[in-house]
Amino acid sequence: MLLGSSAFACGEYIPRRYSGLGGNISPPLEWMKLPEGTKSLTLILEDPDASKTFTHWLIYNIPSDREGLPEAVPAEPNLPDGIRQGLNSAGETGYTGPYPPPNRVHHYHFRLFALDTVLRLKAGSHQADLIKAMEGHIIDQTDLTGLFVA
Repeated sequence: MLLGSSAFACGEYIPRRYSGLGGNISPPLEWMKLPEGTKSLTLILEDPDASKTFTHWLIYNIPSDREGLPEAVPAEPNLPDGIRQGLNSAGETGYTGPYPPPNRVHHYHFRLFALDTVLRLKAGSHQADLIKAMEGHIIDQTDLTGLFVA
């Protein structure tokens, strides 16, 4: 399973427009080579370099026939095709872009999970509930890491 973005490559800097210092919009993402049996996808974006790991985005029940997410996914709990978004560490629904302290590089991990089910989880859920719902259903996972410095 492969995950990428037309906005930045793995290990490169995330453009400012996708940060809290810029437009604060989600970057475009593309994936391919999903494993057989994939029924839905979940994406979790985290910054482990924060004093406590900061979750920037929870988006789940992405249909397995989708080949990615467009730039600027709306910050709505319920999106078309049954896609749902949970609460990030700021207590907001949808994407919150990088906004680290000045002069310190942070790593942002876009983790994509292929699941053998569609989750029975309401929109606006917390990460702990999402992780619990995914238990026993993860077929494969991959990671795209971007860097950002303020």
